[in-house]
Amino acid sequence: MSKKIVLAEKPSVGRDIAKVLKCDKKENGYFEGKTHIVTWAMGHLVELASPEHYDKEYGVWNLSHLPIIPKKMDIQVIKKTSKQFGTVKKLLFRKDVDEIIIATDAGREGELVARWIIEKSGITKPIKRLWISSVTDKAIRDGFASLKDGKLYVNLYKSALARAESDWIVGINATRALTTKYNAQLSCGRVQTPTLNLISLRDEEIKSFKARDYWEIILQAGGNTYKWVDRTTASGRIFDKDLKDRLMDKLKNGETGKVIEVDTKEKSSPPPLLYDLTELQREANKRFGYSAKETLSIVQRLYENHKILTYPRTDSKHITSDMVPTLKERLQAINFGEYAPAVKMLTTGSLNPGRHVVNDSKVTDHHAIIPTEEKVKRGNLSDSEEKIFDLVARRFISSLLPAYRYNQTKVVVECNGEIFTVSGSVTLSKGWKSVSGTDEEENTLKFKNLRVGDIINISQIAPKADKTKPPKLFTEGTLLSAMENPSKYMVKKDKKLARLLEDTGGLGTVATRGDIIEKLFSKFYVEKDGQYLRPTQKGLQLLKLVPDDLKEPDLTALWEAKLEKIKEGKLNIDEFLSEIKDYSQRIINEIKRDETRYVHTNRTGDKCPDCGNYMLKEKDRNGTVLICSDPECGKRIRVAKTTNARCPQCKKKMTLTGQGDGQTFICKCGYREKMSAFNKRKSQEKSGVSKRDVQKYLKGQDDSEAFNSPFAEALKDLKLK
Repeated sequence: MSKKIVLAEKPSVGRDIAKVLKCDKKENGYFEGKTHIVTWAMGHLVELASPEHYDKEYGVWNLSHLPIIPKKMDIQVIKKTSKQFGTVKKLLFRKDVDEIIIATDAGREGELVARWIIEKSGITKPIKRLWISSVTDKAIRDGFASLKDGKLYVNLYKSALARAESDWIVGINATRALTTKYNAQLSCGRVQTPTLNLISLRDEEIKSFKARDYWEIILQAGGNTYKWVDRTTASGRIFDKDLKDRLMDKLKNGETGKVIEVDTKEKSSPPPLLYDLTELQREANKRFGYSAKETLSIVQRLYENHKILTYPRTDSKHITSDMVPTLKERLQAINFGEYAPAVKMLTTGSLNPGRHVVNDSKVTDHHAIIPTEEKVKRGNLSDSEEKIFDLVARRFISSLLPAYRYNQTKVVVECNGEIFTVSGSVTLSKGWKSVSGTDEEENTLKFKNLRVGDIINISQIAPKADKTKPPKLFTEGTLLSAMENPSKYMVKKDKKLARLLEDTGGLGTVATRGDIIEKLFSKFYVEKDGQYLRPTQKGLQLLKLVPDDLKEPDLTALWEAKLEKIKEGKLNIDEFLSEIKDYSQRIINEIKRDETRYVHTNRTGDKCPDCGNYMLKEKDRNGTVLICSDPECGKRIRVAKTTNARCPQCKKKMTLTGQGDGQTFICKCGYREKMSAFNKRKSQEKSGVSKRDVQKYLKGQDDSEAFNSPFAEALKDLKLK
């Protein structure tokens, strides 16, 4: 009897599919049933070949070798997961297997994972595609009932391949060129470098900002605070001191004011759109301080392990019309706690969600992130999982509720020929805000019965001095917004290009932006200043060394537009890659000709214990690190790390410094505590944190080995010449 092989992306998803397909026989690396065999990748099992695959000379990093541009890009099995590749390949070639079902993540990268495995194995059997947005039993059953022909996704694979090969060609060459020319661990990329440039531009804007003094004139009357406004411009800010003084001379004897306008309008605020990944990452950063990568990891667990959220890597904020019949079942799955009253109301009658929820034309590969039909077991969720799920659940319910309705009242008062205004609102119906978790205080007016012609007694008129403020540094949340829509930062103010950037989703994709931000930290191009991001000296120097167009968002807009054309079958992949090769040749020549010097501004007096070169002091997301100045060595020693241990005096997170027995917790308030004393105190507090727990925690956070990066393996064995 012939069988079909199902290729999932991860073991956990493979187990879920195997359960639904009744593949009960567990083997090493796969499950088998009467009609199906379910196996899996472990992320990627195959990758683009390293430079030395094409020529052994490339094992030594040498500027004269560049650019490295293979005539044909090869793929190779990843050594770490070669055993699982061998298992999958053997299964693919089984004589009783007559069809391959790709069940990797339904997106560009998922398609690449599967196709590379199939290509490297050399198998040529018919292919079907499972395309689902959640891994509940029902979703899996429905997906297998409507499998797609694999031929429909060939162009999606080609676009993924074009992305991977172009990033390899530009990334490998630019990284080797910068590292060898300046003898420093430097790298750049079409998304990473423009993102760093966004942070740098904002930092420059703040540094060059010159504050201007201005005044507002405030009138207090009847418990309300009115602000002066210019009759002509409707502005309340006064930048001319003489004008401010003249106005105050005119108004200082004003004892009463006359109400000349009372305007009340009923207004409404529609429910918010559903979450896509970027919006969810922004909100989680704003509310909980989670990094973009951390949020993706949490929501991935809620999708993959708990099965209570749909596919996270989506850029859509809508659902499709065919999903409307499932909404009540999804609501019933979260019919508990604070959600229950709204859920009961929504499920009592018929559901008719508006265009802000259901819009087929605005759904790309995947719909918005919403709850699945799986019943939620809150006791199984960690604190962070609970918080992220709560955000999604509230947003889902909110989107189905009526608009928030309120009365907006504006009152205008005249005093000695000048006008002052105040506005306030009164809620009529909370609508979606009743469950949104984002209630704002009402700005209510006193004496709501004010009428035109009323005379009011003024208790005070006084100027209020202030200064214009610079824009704020980026947080991870606001940086995600800038990456999503970076057109305002483009050097070429080209409206067509700006629209292109918007259409292609900006810098990076919803799936990669978190990783891009992490790379900026791991390469020490960016550091944290509280919740804000600043470029390091290393990052600023890199931007001076990188060719100009590689640090502008224009390039990635053009690339993504062409990748989309490849996906649609409107552009030949070879034509695109030919352009990329020409571009790589040009930027390498530019780097070679550049006469700018790179200076290690953070060199310490410490010597590397491995090679004797000077160590560099760097800051990353977690604290301070010493790194060998020789890229060939790459020795890394953690000297200070922000921990989750709280100061007993001020309750803030403490930093752990030192090595071995000398490890000491230090707090900004001045508190210091040796590790031994910390262990003893925790034991006495009976807090559940034992010495063993602490050591386990520290071991889990140990990062004294070579840092991880897109080219970690290459850097590890780097030989400069």
